[in-house]
Amino acid sequence: MKREQKLRRDRNMGANLKKLRLAHGFSQSKLCTRLQHQACDIGRSTYEKYERGELNIRVSVLIQLRKIYGCTYDDFFAGLDLEENNQE
Repeated sequence: MKREQKLRRDRNMGANLKKLRLAHGFSQSKLCTRLQHQACDIGRSTYEKYERGELNIRVSVLIQLRKIYGCTYDDFFAGLDLEENNQE
């Protein structure tokens, strides 16, 4: 398994990830199991770090989450442009 790289955070989509997960009734463990069935190798502890904003989420994970949730990519980034205005 590839080692996740911690990157400097500029925007945190973790709250959106958590909101979508809870809206669809998944625990972190159940969601990771579903992702693994779709050939997306991710563990619960890594996903938890995505939600806490400690790791930047991989694009391959976002693609699979969009399929699972039936949402748009905009749902992952909702409100993040407001963070930009707050940092200025």
